[in-house]
Amino acid sequence: MMRTNVWAVIRREYLQRVRSKAFIFTTIALPIFMAAVFILPVFFASRSQDGERRLAVIDSTGVLYERIASDLEASGWTVRSESPGAEAALRRSVDEGDLGGFLVLGEGTLETGESVLYAGERPSAVNRLLLRTTVGRAALERGLEQSGVDAAALIQGGELRIELLASSGAGAGDPDFFVAYIGAFFLYIVILMYSVAVMRATLEEKTSRIVEVIVSSMKPWHLMLGKILGVGAVSLTQLAIWLLSSALLGTAGIPAMLAARPELVELGQIRDALPGIGLVLLFVGFFLFGFFMYSGLYACVGAMCNTDQEAQQAQAPVVVFVVAPILMLIPVIESPMAAWSTGLSLFPLFSPILMWARVSGGGIPAWQVALSFVLMALAVLAIAWLAGRIYKTGILMTGKRPTLPELWRWVKEA
Repeated sequence: MMRTNVWAVIRREYLQRVRSKAFIFTTIALPIFMAAVFILPVFFASRSQDGERRLAVIDSTGVLYERIASDLEASGWTVRSESPGAEAALRRSVDEGDLGGFLVLGEGTLETGESVLYAGERPSAVNRLLLRTTVGRAALERGLEQSGVDAAALIQGGELRIELLASSGAGAGDPDFFVAYIGAFFLYIVILMYSVAVMRATLEEKTSRIVEVIVSSMKPWHLMLGKILGVGAVSLTQLAIWLLSSALLGTAGIPAMLAARPELVELGQIRDALPGIGLVLLFVGFFLFGFFMYSGLYACVGAMCNTDQEAQQAQAPVVVFVVAPILMLIPVIESPMAAWSTGLSLFPLFSPILMWARVSGGGIPAWQVALSFVLMALAVLAIAWLAGRIYKTGILMTGKRPTLPELWRWVKEA
């Protein structure tokens, strides 16, 4: 009987939401928006800058052209060498639109990296930066090589190898601020969004008095469990679509952008920084436990309130537990191994966000991750027990919002 009742609620909550226009729009619109933000500006910029990237180089130093030409051609430029006496002809080519401009390298280039670009139109900021750094790098490499130094290795910043004095367990690699921060913030958004959806669903049925009919055929906690699992299934569906879209954007979108704008080759590092399947599974795990904990709390808020305004006020204590880890996020990312970071990340209501920030940076002991899941599982059971008792009484109560002593009486008498 319980399985039938809960399944009926899950099915109703799931189908009602996935068929809604809001769900369809947000599920499809977000991936399209992200693709448009990344790809369209690069596409239009590449079309408008094709002529700008046709360049002639007058190298009076006699030693820099090959270095500069190879770097610029790797970034999608068309480069050719010209003699110093060809300036007049090159000016005419620029005026006629056959050439984007010509770059003049003098003796001062070897000493200061200074060069002069003659162009028909002011080049884009990206192209100006690329030309300046390419010339400066070529001059620096030339000077270092004359001193017998490995110029390429030194210019790239060398290599920092890290040797831990004690084993720190199974980490996820080098700390990655991008993955840690963006992932934690995304967890905050989706956990809060779907937990509030449980509260609103409970509040709508209570205020419309439909719940009185429903609980006549099933136990109140069956209804609460069905709502949480139904909304959870909706959230997993939407999350799976977003993660798949992000994976497609990372594997197909970034190479397409690099093909259109080779000078943005550093964007290729974004794809390398994306989390692997292990971190993705951990992300889903943190989301599920976070959702179950907070949805139980929000179900209590919806059951004990009578209006949306009351619910907005009553959820304030719960919101504190969601917002607090976000305020501590950057300090935790910067000091993931500190004792206070470990303690905060093991607190169950903080674990989904703060433990993710630590584990995605890598290097934390595996036992801490496992312990956080054990503590979150115990918290889910405790919150489910508490929420079930409050929900059982509050879902049929009307009138004044209960005080804390009254809530405790509900828990004892349920």
